[in-house]
This record gives sequence, C-alpha cells and structure tokens, in this order.
Amino acid sequence: MKLDNWDEIRTAYQVARMGTVSGAAEVLGVHHATVIRHIDALETRLGVKLFQRHARGYTPTEAGQDLLRVAQATDDQFSQLIGRLKGHGDEVTGELVVTSLASLSPLLVPVMTEFQQAHPGLIVRFLTGERLFRLEYGEAHVAVRAGSAPNQPDNVVQRFADLPIAVYASKSYIAAHGRPETVEDFAHHRFVGDDDPDTRAPFSKWMQAHIPAEAVTFRCNSGDALQEAILAGAGIGFMAVWEASRHPELVQVMPPQPDWSGALWLVTHVDLHRTNKVQAFLRFLKEHAQGWCPE
Repeated sequence: MKLDNWDEIRTAYQVARMGTVSGAAEVLGVHHATVIRHIDALETRLGVKLFQRHARGYTPTEAGQDLLRVAQATDDQFSQLIGRLKGHGDEVTGELVVTSLASLSPLLVPVMTEFQQAHPGLIVRFLTGERLFRLEYGEAHVAVRAGSAPNQPDNVVQRFADLPIAVYASKSYIAAHGRPETVEDFAHHRFVGDDDPDTRAPFSKWMQAHIPAEAVTFRCNSGDALQEAILAGAGIGFMAVWEASRHPELVQVMPPQPDWSGALWLVTHVDLHRTNKVQAFLRFLKEHAQGWCPE
C-alpha cells in the first residue's frame, strides 16, 4: 500500500508529540476537526489503530510509536533540507533527543541545559533507561553509551571519553573498620559488589580476581544501588572519580587504574549525523567534557 497523504502523517506525528488533538491543531494551525479527520482517515487506510483515545488525550499505540519514530527522523531531514534551501542551515531549532544512562545525568544535564540556553528555539528531550533506544527508527539524535564499542549498523560511533574509576570507602566505614593499605589487606574488609557474576565491567572482573567472594558482603544489581551502599558505609567499592568528587564523605582507598576506566561513546545515525543540530551539539558536548575528569 502506498502512503501519499503526508498531511495525515504529519498530523499523526503532531498528535503523538503533543498528546492532544487541540495541541496538534494549534501547532499545525488547523481546526481540531481537521486533526480528527486526518487521524481517522489514516487509521482506516492503514487498517490499524494508531492511538488510544482517553479523557486526557491521545496515547500512541505500538503502531503509533513506530509511525512517530519514522516521522521524527523524516521531519528532522526535511527541516535540515529547508534550512539549507533558505540559507539558514546553521540554525539549531526543533527537538534534540539525547539518550544515555540515568547515572550519567549529573554530567549530561548541565551541558544540555547550557546548550539549550545558547539556542532558545530548541526543545531538549533526555531519554534514559537500560534498553538501547534505536537511532535507526529516529528514537534519538545522539546516544551517549558506556562500555564496549557499539556495533549497530548504520551508526557513526566516536570514542568520547574515558572516565577514571577508583576504589572508595565512606569515612564512617573507615572509622568502624579501618583503612586498608595494600591489596592484601582487602581480604580482611567488607566490599560492595555487583550481584551479576557475568558482569563485563573491567573493575568487577578485577574484584573477582583479587577479592575473596566471602568479602563481598553487600551485592547489588544496579550502579545507583552500589553507589548508595558505598555512601552508607556498607563496604568498600568502585566508583567513578567524577561521581566520588561530589561526595566529601568518601575517601579514595586505591587510585584509578588504567584498565578500570569506563569508556563513553557518542553514537549517531548516519542519516542525521551531518545535520547542523547534531554537529553543533556534538562539538559543544566534546568541549565541555574536558572538565569531567577531576585531578
């Protein structure tokens, strides 16, 4: 089946973005009855429901979410083309969607805020979660990912930063149990560790090799919980230096080692990588990331 009525698709995209018929009508500059007519016609043509109607507005179904992702990418590409044709390709407007781990919010949110202040016409959406948002479906413009190098096809991947990781304990833990001076002393202390024995984090592998299993007395399955356990004095554990520097109650027990560092990667889709909005944000992010590694 051929979809040749772009007005209907654009209407559905705005309804998905705004969540209400009235909101979409205002953005599009049309009557709300026109919005409803477009949605009904598109659903009839496709043979699927794109939205769940309820008292608060319209919520995209799974099919509607698929349409939204494709429409977002298409809208970005059309905006970039129009900008070039009008000679205003250097403008940074519309939506900028960035995805990363929630644990990196203290690093990324201030940068995104400053970038938005420099471009008042920009709407920032910061999406976090354990799942990988799919750039090929237009779920995000830029992904900041940690760990091994991403290898999804059609993505542009750049090594972005290496964040040093060290061993820390709270002052309360040291007051109660003392401070280990050597790796050999670790066997007589309590540690906070990952509950997943198959974790691929380099520092977790080091812990498995050098710390007796019985010494890892507090185990967690999330980075946030591990951090809170260290701060609470449950034991000694690994933490990024930038994060530990925000907590004066922590003491560095063992300095960073090169093979513990956490790699960050910038990921963009090839279709949007060269757009001015994405390039402007990447340059801005790289410049500000230089201060992320405390001395």
